[in-house]
Amino acid sequence: MSERKFEGIARAEIINLPIYSPGLGSEEVKRRYKLEEVIKLASNENPLGPSPLAVEAARKELSNANIYPDGYCGKLREKLSRRIGVSPDSLFFGNGADEIIDLIFLAFFNKEDNAVMGDPTFSSFYLSGMSVGAKIIYVPLEKYRHDIEGIVNAAKKGAKAIFVDSPHNPTGTIATREELEYALGNVPEDTLIVWDEAYGEYAEDGEFPQSISYLEDHPNLLILRTFSKIYGLAGLRIGYAIADSEIISLLERVRPPFNVNLVAQAAAAAALDDEEHLRASKEVNREGRNYLHGELEKMGFKVVPSQANFVLFRFDHLTSKLSDRLLSKGVIVRDGTSLGYPGYVRMTVGTPEQNKKVVSVLEKIIKE
Repeated sequence: MSERKFEGIARAEIINLPIYSPGLGSEEVKRRYKLEEVIKLASNENPLGPSPLAVEAARKELSNANIYPDGYCGKLREKLSRRIGVSPDSLFFGNGADEIIDLIFLAFFNKEDNAVMGDPTFSSFYLSGMSVGAKIIYVPLEKYRHDIEGIVNAAKKGAKAIFVDSPHNPTGTIATREELEYALGNVPEDTLIVWDEAYGEYAEDGEFPQSISYLEDHPNLLILRTFSKIYGLAGLRIGYAIADSEIISLLERVRPPFNVNLVAQAAAAAALDDEEHLRASKEVNREGRNYLHGELEKMGFKVVPSQANFVLFRFDHLTSKLSDRLLSKGVIVRDGTSLGYPGYVRMTVGTPEQNKKVVSVLEKIIKE
């Protein structure tokens, strides 16, 4: 029987679309290198795990697994709207922020429409855009930061949307209040400003903007947030958008029914009640980020100052193949090559014990 060829029936836009690779998991690394212990610091997960309140809520909801979830996310919507001070009809929920990015392109983009973003940037922005045939306009970062003026100038030439992640992934830098205001004041009113704050709860710089306060006067602003990072619910996949109700209504037209499962909804709603877990997560990250930054610099690595829950640092002037060498010693990090920064590593901030272990391993590698 001859081999079937399916490329002929696939959409042309996806034929050469890169396949996202999440990297190796802990169990695979243990098997491959015959290790008893592995520290996973590659995916920017909360090392404290989810709130105990969220875990308990999830357990209880499992008994209702035979029932379809509330597609409107009603209970979570009401609680979150009160918490952040927006109308319930200004909220949109997705199976992770990644799905919402997909739906933004599905709802608003035709083939060859322009999407403007930084370079490098969060991979979902360009992968989602490429999948619908959007034309991706890249604006190089300057000193690891978004060139907001460059992005705005590109948008003025015609764009359906600009995409800015702040704190930025993979550098951890922020776009400031002044830069957000510049974008809001200069991007055409019919161009969406997608402002991704997945790591926003970790940012402590006084120049980090309170983006929600701009929504009323700027209906083209769409803010992305997630329960995956500081709330520790990455495995349940739930993110949300905050925007003008008209934008939300348009997104609802392309949202799959029941896209956010009932366990995720229950866990997210409970997580909002656990202020202590949120405080502890911020504190552990703050102390760990400062510790890693200082220790990495002592060893001679070049560290990008971060406002997120990870640090990006250059290693190729000191050693080679650092991510592979760390992997062989039971430390999983993200090699910068796939992130647009060859010669760098992006490493999640872990628990104090994990951070100290990683520093010890790095010291040994440097001496080898």
